[in-house]
Amino acid sequence: MPDLPPLRLTGAEVLLPGGFAHEALSISGGRIAGEGGRDVDLSGYRILPGIIDLHGDGFERHMAPRRGAVETPAMGLAALDAECAACGITTAMLAQFWSWEGGMRGPAFAAALAEALDAAETLTDMDLQLRVETHMLDTLDAMQALVARHAIRYVVWNDHLPHRELAAGKRPPRLTGQALKSGRSPEAHEALLQALHANAPQVMAALADVARDFRAKGVRMGSHDDHRAADRDMFRAIGADICEFPETLEAARAAKSAGEPVIMGAPNVVRGGSHNGKIAAETLIEAGLVDALVSDYHYPSLGRAAVKLSARHGWPAAWDLVSGGPARVIGWTDRGHIAEGLRADLVILDDAGRVAGTIAGGRVSQISGALAVRWLA
Repeated sequence: MPDLPPLRLTGAEVLLPGGFAHEALSISGGRIAGEGGRDVDLSGYRILPGIIDLHGDGFERHMAPRRGAVETPAMGLAALDAECAACGITTAMLAQFWSWEGGMRGPAFAAALAEALDAAETLTDMDLQLRVETHMLDTLDAMQALVARHAIRYVVWNDHLPHRELAAGKRPPRLTGQALKSGRSPEAHEALLQALHANAPQVMAALADVARDFRAKGVRMGSHDDHRAADRDMFRAIGADICEFPETLEAARAAKSAGEPVIMGAPNVVRGGSHNGKIAAETLIEAGLVDALVSDYHYPSLGRAAVKLSARHGWPAAWDLVSGGPARVIGWTDRGHIAEGLRADLVILDDAGRVAGTIAGGRVSQISGALAVRWLA
């Protein structure tokens, strides 16, 4: 896709590490340039670094607008691209399950989505985060092959099995609904869950072997929903050094004391707390324990969370949680802040803090309302 012609954005407040500054910002060849380009007057607007989302599973809505109505991944990616742009997201990692849940969360769909992403030409820079259910030991070889085949750079270990009910021989909650989504009978689904639950004694040794291969190939690893410091210790031992959605202050502190990044969900911030009774993201932010916010299940929450936090923490710190912080977590040095030579990933906000325009890699992915009129003038 062609880049924008050289442009010089003038009149706007530009968010730099020290705060907002009134200075012109040039774009050329998909990068932030020193000078030059046709002037575009953006007086009254603010320009900020593009939002980087390291974990979003809201894309599932675009893949299956209704239960069972699964579209081809390519069609869903086109709609997702538009939503990301409207939310100011310039880099998006799609949090795709490798799970016993089946359907869009099963291994077959993960493989189909990876193929579609390789062929997609989206304006948003999209990549795959693979969320692997830890007890699916008989699929680990296939999962490793998928990671290698598509150069997947980020794997997160999940365990969503209802162990308490399975250990007690009780019927797990939501069993019938899960079975229908997976295409199994309730009886077959329960039998599968029991078989996976029985794998527990072998899980960590098996994951350690896989993780050794991932570390050698530079694949970053994290764990999801750590509840105790012991959970973080267990996954740290195999090289999973990113702490996603810790459920308690104890788990978050354990990660930070080891120098490990902590990721929380932006919807948690917007709502003022967790939707299922876990620790509030703002509690961890106030304690200085959060490195990045992610969209989780709702893409618009990223920008809204940063705007909300800016009132208390200031714009540089608040916006860093959705841009610079995520870049540092993964190790990207070409994005996350505004500086000459970096990717031209920019969000343009109006005076109410709403996304009026998005530029991803030097290409306009979103422009609306009065900004569109200004841009064309």
